[in-house]
Amino acid sequence: MAVSHVFRNYLSKFNITTTRFFSRISSKGIQKQCPSFLYILGGSTTLIFAYKIKSNQTVYAAQPKNEEDVKAVKLTSREKRFIRFASVEYDGQLYMTPQDFLESVVEAEPRPRLKRKVLNQKELEKIREATPSLSQGSPRLFRSLRDKGIISYTEYLFLLSILTKPESGFKIAFNMFDTDGNQRVDKNEFLVMEKIFSHAWKGRRGMTNENEDVATIQEQYVDDEQGLQRKHIVDTTLIVHFFGPKGNSDLNFESFKKFMLHLQTEVLELEFNEFSKGLSTISEVDFAKILLRYTYLDTDEYDMYLDRLLDRIKDTKGITFEEFHVFCQFLNNLEDFTIAMRMYTLADHPISKDEFHRAVKICTGTNLTQHIVHTVFAIFDDDGDGLLSYREFIAIMKDRLHRGFKSYAKNEGWEAFKSCIKQEMKSPV
Repeated sequence: MAVSHVFRNYLSKFNITTTRFFSRISSKGIQKQCPSFLYILGGSTTLIFAYKIKSNQTVYAAQPKNEEDVKAVKLTSREKRFIRFASVEYDGQLYMTPQDFLESVVEAEPRPRLKRKVLNQKELEKIREATPSLSQGSPRLFRSLRDKGIISYTEYLFLLSILTKPESGFKIAFNMFDTDGNQRVDKNEFLVMEKIFSHAWKGRRGMTNENEDVATIQEQYVDDEQGLQRKHIVDTTLIVHFFGPKGNSDLNFESFKKFMLHLQTEVLELEFNEFSKGLSTISEVDFAKILLRYTYLDTDEYDMYLDRLLDRIKDTKGITFEEFHVFCQFLNNLEDFTIAMRMYTLADHPISKDEFHRAVKICTGTNLTQHIVHTVFAIFDDDGDGLLSYREFIAIMKDRLHRGFKSYAKNEGWEAFKSCIKQEMKSPV
C-alpha cells in the first residue's frame, strides 16, 4: 500500500516499520487510548487512513483536493460530539433522541447507523403525543422514550449542565426569572434560562483551543447565524414534557428539581449497571475505573492508580449504588469543595480522611461512607501517608465530572495519534 513519507518518517523515529504498525493495530487495537477516528497519514494531498476498531475494517478514502468542495467550520468539542451522536433531522436541523443523549454521555462512540433519519410532520406529531407529562417523570424517562423524542443542541448543553452543576445554580436562575415570587417560570422564560446555562458551556469548557485542527463537515453543520442548533423550529420533547402540548403550562422549581435528580440518577444507573452486571455492588477497582475513564492518562499512569488500589484494599466490600450516587452528587459541588479545601489548608496542604469527610459534609450536606473515603484515599494517596494532595484529586475529578470534554481536544488529531503510537509500540509484537 502507499503510505505517505510523513507518516513513514514518524514511525522510523521509534524504529517501527509500517508493516509492524499495521500488524499491531490489526491484532491488538488501539481502543484503550484512542476511540475509532480518522488518522491523517499524509499532509494535505493524498490519503486518509481510517481504522475502524469496532468493525475491524481498514478503509481508504481519497482526500478532497479542492478546498471549495468542503465546508470547513471551526467547531467546539461539544458541537462535534452532538453532530456525531445526533441520529435524526427535521427541516435541516439536527436533533438527538433521548437514547442518543444517554449514549453521548456514557459511550465513547455512537452506535452504528447508515444515515440519519429524516422526520416528517406526522412523525413529529406522534413524538409529541408520546411525550409524558411532567407528573409522569421517572429515573427511566429517557430509557423509556428511546428514539421517541427530539433534543436540540441547546437542550443538549442544558442537560449536560444538569448533570454537572449543583442544584443551587438552577435555584438562583429560577428566582431571577420569578417576578411574582411563586417559583414558577413559563415557556419563554425557561428558554432564556436554558440559553444562559447552555452558553456557559461554550464560554468555559466547550471552546476549541487555538491549536485544534479545523473540522471538516459536509452537509452536517447547520449555520443559522446563532450557532449550531440553537433555534427551536419545533417544540422539542423537553419543552412538551415541561409545558404541555400547547406550551401554556408553568414549570415550578420543585418539579424541575425532581427532573434534575431523575436525569442524574438515570445516567448514573447506566454507568453503575455497566460494571455491576446485575449485582447490587461494583468492586472497588470498578469504582476506580469509572472515576478514571474520562481522564487523559497514558497506560502507565492509569495502571499505577489501579495497582495502588489493589495493593491497599485488602478487605473488598464492594460499592453500592447509593454510595456511588452520593459520591457523584458531591462531585457536582466540586467547586465549593475546592474553595473549602483552600480555606481549610491555607496553602494547598495535603488533607486527612477526617478533613476530607468534613469538607464534603460542609459543601453538600451529605455524608460519604467511611468505605468510600478509604477507597478514594487508596486511589489518590500518592505515598501512603494517609494524606491526600487535593490538586491531583480535583484535576481528575473535574475530568470525571465533565465527562472528559476538557481532554477531548487533546484526544483528537495528530497529537493524540502520536501518543497512541508511543503507547501501543512499547512492547514487542
